[in-house]
Amino acid sequence: MPHTLAQIFTMGALIAACTRADGAPKSDTGTKSAPVAPAAATASGTLASTLHDTISDRADRGRILGDSTAKVWLIMVSDFQCPFCKQWHDASFAKVMADYVTTGKVRLAFLNMPLSMHPYAVPAAEAAMCASVQNKFWPMHDALFATQPHWESLPSPQPVFDSLATAAGVNMPLWRECVTKHLTRPLVQADHDRASSTGVNSTPTFWVIGGGTSTTLDGADANVPAALDAALAKVSGAKK
Repeated sequence: MPHTLAQIFTMGALIAACTRADGAPKSDTGTKSAPVAPAAATASGTLASTLHDTISDRADRGRILGDSTAKVWLIMVSDFQCPFCKQWHDASFAKVMADYVTTGKVRLAFLNMPLSMHPYAVPAAEAAMCASVQNKFWPMHDALFATQPHWESLPSPQPVFDSLATAAGVNMPLWRECVTKHLTRPLVQADHDRASSTGVNSTPTFWVIGGGTSTTLDGADANVPAALDAALAKVSGAKK
């Protein structure tokens, strides 16, 4: 199985599927894969010299959880300022983590799709992805959703993002350099372009990939566990 989201798109493991507004899944067993967005530029300067590979590589790996041998992927296409993304996170994320990811059944990844209607969506995505460079994406992910009603109403959300990053335990000088120089913005844009290229136009959207198929669901009420169970059953059946 691929180890990064870039590899998923490059290897054609993501099978394009149409989304439906009612949140019902639609499965596609074809072989069409999403086009790969242009590679993000390698960062330069103090931060790049500190790290041993590119900023985008680090950020990409940091937003993936789960056993590397898992045969099923769940990719969450999300926007940190989207109230429906927060709704799904608050209601369903922890249970999906406990039942599927920490048990080793499913590999989980986050794909950024900041929507233009949300003025702080891109800065929030950059704050999370700069934390991801230091393998602190998931604490930042949870904190951004937990505090969304607060920071989305401020004249500037950056002081809150700074506080959240500090609490997440990042190296603050390196994180601030990453944010200030927008070193993860190419990856955030590539995420957005990849999602758009498959027909995604709303958040949250979920891709469940495994057993030779990809199922797309959307909306805060999407039945992600049912789609995961179906994919796991296909994988199990293929082994027999």
